[in-house]
This record gives sequence, C-alpha cells and structure tokens, in this order.
Amino acid sequence: MTPESDRVDPGVDGSAESADPDVDGSEDGVATEVDESDDRVRESATLPVVEPAVERAAVESDGRVGAVAYPYLVYRASVTMPRAFLGDRTEEYVVSLDRARRLPLRADEHPETVERTVEDALVVPSEVSRERARELARDAVFEWVLRSYSLSTAPDIDLADPVAAYKLFWLAERPDGDVVVDSVRGTERPLEG
Repeated sequence: MTPESDRVDPGVDGSAESADPDVDGSEDGVATEVDESDDRVRESATLPVVEPAVERAAVESDGRVGAVAYPYLVYRASVTMPRAFLGDRTEEYVVSLDRARRLPLRADEHPETVERTVEDALVVPSEVSRERARELARDAVFEWVLRSYSLSTAPDIDLADPVAAYKLFWLAERPDGDVVVDSVRGTERPLEG
C-alpha cells in the first residue's frame, strides 16, 4: 500500500474556518448555512456532488422540490493475483461505498464531481470513517475476486483515487403522492415512510 493512494483530497477544504457563526465545516468539507429569513429555505450546503443528469428545476412537481444529499466514498481498486507459470493477472474494479448504510457496491465508473451549493438540502450524515470505509471496500473487492477466480495465494489489493462525494436526490410533491428522483439516473420512485 502506497501512502500516495491515501492522500487524495476530494477537492473540498473542510479545514478553513469561517467568520460567519452560522457556517460549519465537517469532516467531508461540507459547509452548511441556515437561512432563518425564509421558512421554505431551511438550509443550504456547499458540497462535492456527482454531476446531476436531472437538474432540480426540471423535476415536475405541484409544490416545492426538496433535496437530499447522500454520502458516498468511491475507490479505484487494482487487484494483482499471482499465477504459477503464467505471470500475474490484474483486474480493475470501482468500489462505491454507501457511507450512510455502510454498504460497499460495485460501480461502473469512477465519478467526476463538481462543487455545488444546494439550497433546502438535507445532508445525510456519514456513518463510516475513512479508515473503516477503506476496510469495507477492501473486503468487498476480495469477495468479488473470490467469486470469479480460484486463487492459490492471497491477491494484492490496491485502493486508490478515493473520491468523497454526495449524490443528490430530489423530493417532489405530486397530487398522487410524493416521489424521490435520482438526479444521476433520472429514475423515480414513490416516497414511502
């Protein structure tokens, strides 16, 4: 494991202190600001987000459209498996760790993020530290390798390029019931609960 793979900044500086007492920085560099002058705008947050394919203004709604920012940590994983007589085999994976549910998922691509200020946003807190996230990602990659290959020795797993980002979900009020819209995929599902 190289120390360089652990030192990637997701592009947000959470260490800067603000002179405004209503602004708060967190571990992931999220700055939130409470606007008490308007009851409809409860909070704004400046976040690194996965670029939305569906913008908030494009969501059909009979009322306001709220936002939920959901935390992820994404790694590129490179697995080297020693093989007798043939040379090493290398496989690449992308691991997307759902930091609220502590769930590693296999992703299709490593996301590009943009810095965005989101109004009226609920920022879901991360339940996983970066160290624990790394362990969960490594364990998931090891399981994926064991499902595909028969190994005689343990593979070398290198996790690199961590990206801490939020995926946005739009909450839309509709006459037949509220819906949740995935801002990246554009899919909708009823809001239950």
